Amino acid sequence: MPEQANSEANRPSVELFTDGACSGNPGPGGWAFLLKHAASGSQKEGSGGDPATTNNRMELQAVIEGLKALTRPSVVDLYSDSKYVLDGLESWIKGWKKNGWKTKAKQPVKNAELWRELDELRNQHTVRFHWVKGHSDHAENERCDELAVAARDEAARAVH
Repeated sequence: MPEQANSEANRPSVELFTDGACSGNPGPGGWAFLLKHAASGSQKEGSGGDPATTNNRMELQAVIEGLKALTRPSVVDLYSDSKYVLDGLESWIKGWKKNGWKTKAKQPVKNAELWRELDELRNQHTVRFHWVKGHSDHAENERCDELAVAARDEAARAVH
């Protein structure tokens, strides 16, 4: 264990805030992340959209893109208002992997390709999970929501 603690001590510490938005489910959707590096005070935002998706896919994509934006292994405090993402990462994914990406009911895991990508990215970092109540005046969550909604609206316009 001291080896892991030592490697964590050498890693940058960042906060990752994420959100997804969807109009209709399925429908046009958007995702967004905000990365904060406390030691330097630097911030990075990212967002994107999809003209035909689901809210859960956008929530997953937000975390994937936020982790992809990191340039080296980090200690990541992940803040999300998505119980789907947090519960999936904290508990469900272990069983899915053990069962060949099938649920307890032996059905294929929905969004398995995104879960696999997220699992691979997450394993490059030390990730700690924090649930944030959505639309509760949490500044970073509100900013991610604003970016995700704008990306969703842009994706919807691209279809029409």
